Amino acid sequence: MNQVMRTSVPSSLFGALAATIAHAHTLESLARPLLELLQSATGLESTYLTRLDEQAGMLQVMYARNTHRLTVPEGLSTPWAGTLSKRALEEGKFYTDDARRHWADCEVAGSLGIVTYANAPVRDKGGELFGTLCAASNERKPLAETAAHVLALFAQLISQQVDRERMSAALQQANRSLAAMALTDTITQLPNRRALLDDMQRRLADAADDRALIVAFISLDDFKPINDRHGHEAGDQFLQTVAKRLQRMLREGDMAARIGSDEFVVLAVEQRARANQAAAALAQRLESATRGRFKLDAALIDYDGASVGATVAEPGCTNAQALLNKADAAMEAAKRLRKQHASLPAQARRTIARYEWPVIE
Repeated sequence: MNQVMRTSVPSSLFGALAATIAHAHTLESLARPLLELLQSATGLESTYLTRLDEQAGMLQVMYARNTHRLTVPEGLSTPWAGTLSKRALEEGKFYTDDARRHWADCEVAGSLGIVTYANAPVRDKGGELFGTLCAASNERKPLAETAAHVLALFAQLISQQVDRERMSAALQQANRSLAAMALTDTITQLPNRRALLDDMQRRLADAADDRALIVAFISLDDFKPINDRHGHEAGDQFLQTVAKRLQRMLREGDMAARIGSDEFVVLAVEQRARANQAAAALAQRLESATRGRFKLDAALIDYDGASVGATVAEPGCTNAQALLNKADAAMEAAKRLRKQHASLPAQARRTIARYEWPVIE
C-alpha cells in the first residue's frame, strides 16, 4: 500500500536550494546539487535525472546520486517503451512503494531492484518531454507529502535551465551564422573581401622567411554584357560556375574569394625562391580555368576568359590592402594587354593563338 506522510520541508532545504540556484550556470551544476537535496526531501537513496531521445526511442540516465545499496548508473540507456518513467507518466502515478508488483513486466526496474519509485516529468516551455526527475529505493518506503511538491519544483527548475541552455545554444548558433554571413559572399558562398583581407593579414604575419604569399587578382571581362543580355539569374549562375571552377584549381591551403561584382582573388603560398615563376604559372592557369563554353540553365556562353594579374609579397610585407592593390594593378596591366591583342586584325589573332572551347558546367 502506498503511504504518503504529512511533513514540512526543513528550512535548511530552502537555504541550500537558494544557494544552488545562485551558483548554477549549467544543467549539470544545477542537477547534481538538486539530486542531493532530493534525497533529503524524499528519504530515498537514489535520485537521478533522465533524458528522452524520442526519435531513437531511448531513455538515458544523465546524472545520478546513489548513497546506499541501490545503484542507478549514469549513462544507463534503456528502451523508452519499457521504462518506469513512461508507465508512471501514462498512468499519472508519481509514486509507488511496490514497483515490482505494480509494473511487474518492467525488466529494468527488476534488474536494478527498484521497489519504491517517485518521479516528475521535465518538460520544456513548449510542453515537450525532456526527461524525468526520479527518486528510488530498493526497500518499501513511505513518501513525505511534501516530496511530490519538491519533485515538481525541482523538475520545473531543471526545465527552466534546459530552456536557458537551448536558448543560449540557439543564440550562439545564430551569432556564428551571422559571423559566417558577414564573411561570405551570398552568391558564390566564397569568402568575401573582409574575409580575404583578414586571411591575407594573418598569412603575412605568420609568413616564414623562405615562403611567399602569392595574390592573384581576377577580373571577369565583359561580365556586365552577360548580365544585361541574359538576366541577373544567368549572371549569378555564371559567377557560381566560375567560383566552382576556381575552387577546383586550389591546392590544400590555397584560398579563393569574391571581392566585387566581377572580381575574384586567389591566394597561394610558395617557396620564395620560385614564387615569381609560380605566380606567373598561377595566373595562366586561372585565366584558362575561366575560359570556355559556359552551359547555364538559360544560355550557352562562349567566354574568352578573365584578366588575371598576380603578385608576390615582398619579404617583410605586412599591409594586406597594399598587397591587394598591387595585385589589382597587375590585373589591370594584363587587361590592357588583352585589349591590345583584341584590337589586332582577326588573321593576326588566329596566327597568335588558336583555341577550342571546352564546356564548363
